[in-house]
Amino acid sequence: MIYLSLIRKLLCSILILIAVFFTAGQSAFCEENPPSINAITAVVIEESSGRILYNKNATQKRSIASTTKIMTALVALEHADLDEPVIISKRAASIGGSVMGLRTGDRYTVRELLYAMLMVSANDAAIAIAEHVGGSLEDFAVMMNKKAKSVGADNSNFVTPHGLDCADQYSTAYDVALVTREALRNPVFAGIVSTYSSNIPGHSLYNTNELLGVYPGLDGVKTGYTGKAGRCLVTTAKRNGMRVISVVLGSPTRNARAYASREILDYAFENYEMTRILDRGDIMASVSIYRGVSERVNLIADDGIMLPLNEQEKTRMQIRKVTPEMLKAPVYAGAETGFIEYRLDGEVIGRSALTVADNVRRKTYFDYLKSVFGSWSKMMREGIFADVPSST
Repeated sequence: MIYLSLIRKLLCSILILIAVFFTAGQSAFCEENPPSINAITAVVIEESSGRILYNKNATQKRSIASTTKIMTALVALEHADLDEPVIISKRAASIGGSVMGLRTGDRYTVRELLYAMLMVSANDAAIAIAEHVGGSLEDFAVMMNKKAKSVGADNSNFVTPHGLDCADQYSTAYDVALVTREALRNPVFAGIVSTYSSNIPGHSLYNTNELLGVYPGLDGVKTGYTGKAGRCLVTTAKRNGMRVISVVLGSPTRNARAYASREILDYAFENYEMTRILDRGDIMASVSIYRGVSERVNLIADDGIMLPLNEQEKTRMQIRKVTPEMLKAPVYAGAETGFIEYRLDGEVIGRSALTVADNVRRKTYFDYLKSVFGSWSKMMREGIFADVPSST
């Protein structure tokens, strides 16, 4: 009976260890399920690579309300001097919705109007900027659409600079993320959208972004609301060297959009980290050279690659390298000769050209002659001919 009891205890211990092992394995390697949020469409992308980390109907076309003003600011910053004076037109002063209360004939700089438009979502400031930069709202819309195409926002169409409901104006969560990514590269834009409070002549400005100063690492970007679009919020935040951009469109309430944004930002930061998988200049191959003064030459990575990856993806990533079997001399440093790419589930997530590391010239007649004499001299030094009998 004592032995039977000991055997039972041993079996129980083994079963417990097995259970602990598999539980630990699952917690270490199973990706957390993406959150379910109260929004019609949403996306999170990593800023440097543009890689999608969270996706809910991210390419569905819909109204995006005042997040449109991110594009308005982007176009204005590329085509206007910040200190240029702008005279407020009757059309700008008479617009409804969220406004600053600008009056016909008032004079502001482009910079001041950008602060009003991005911080408090002033529709009158948006029209004033568009008329100043484009000459008319119609011509400014052409500029907006041209810029959208240039950043890859192919499922968008802009008609107004403010985003009030309009039948022909639409975008997607993913397109808004791409536009925001481009806009954040401008330090003036990044500075404005991260500002909690400011002033322009006659007006105090308080940022409408409810997560600014509340969510750790968050420093932008823009709110939006219309009856058709619902509550919208675009944010950006940085932690542990990774910056992400989130877009939430079509939430029912202000609290719902804030909660949804928190959830998908948390998901991105808790599951992904920036991972360096290739450094520029890394030696990736060695290739033989036909008729070169050197027999081989190294091929090096032309670009470094750093990507947001979760733990499972790090183990599943596949590498494909394409290089020639031989190069014909002469070869020149910097010449592109092959490539390396990193794939995940069949999709290329990173790619770098491979280039020749050093110059290698073609052998000449004198190089061959030098080689023959060098071999002969070596044999003489090593006494290769010492045992060869002399002729009689």
